[in-house]
Amino acid sequence: MRLSSDIRAFATRLGHEFQRPELLVRALTHPSISSPTRPDNQRLEFLGDRVLGLVMAEALLSADEDATEGQLAPRFNALVRKETCADMARRVDLGAVLKLGRSEMLSGGRRKEALLGDAMEAVIAAIYLDGGFEAARDAILRIWGGRIATVEADARDPKTALQEWAQGRGQKPPTYTEIAREGPDHGPVFTIEVQLESGQKAQARAGSKRAAEMTAAAALLKELEAGNG
Repeated sequence: MRLSSDIRAFATRLGHEFQRPELLVRALTHPSISSPTRPDNQRLEFLGDRVLGLVMAEALLSADEDATEGQLAPRFNALVRKETCADMARRVDLGAVLKLGRSEMLSGGRRKEALLGDAMEAVIAAIYLDGGFEAARDAILRIWGGRIATVEADARDPKTALQEWAQGRGQKPPTYTEIAREGPDHGPVFTIEVQLESGQKAQARAGSKRAAEMTAAAALLKELEAGNG
């Protein structure tokens, strides 16, 4: 199979030369455009999630030989969660080569957190199946870059950190309210507002309620830590 120039450029950004390029094409094929002759990336996503997990567990153990399981677990979760995978997908501009059906393209699928995160995991699986574990590990560590060294700051998700901030000051847990829902059913965008008992609040928009809640919590935490709340 001969790859298009944009997918060849993407493979270069990954740092892996595919011997079986059809694996990369499959990894980039969303279910919205799949067919009996064009399989989608869901099975690869399943495998890639496990490969990523093993690489990150190994990397964290090597990075901090004294860390306890209780310290390692939140760091691990921060490195493999869907939002981080989507960030890494944006780093290599995966969205530009993602193969989508018309409805997904019209609803902004190339920018959706879940689609990007799933495709990144599928690409990891494609590298693993094409070049083995060493090739997959090299690619993952190259793409994730210094994220492992700085993961401690990301280890607690913003919702948990905000709740701990509130409870540490004798307040009730923050409340999350859906302010708006826009777009079609297959591609909604949610606006979520988080508010503390003391009145401080922040809003955020995202393609899922969870992502919007996390982003809103992070925004409010940033304000509080800057002394604006």
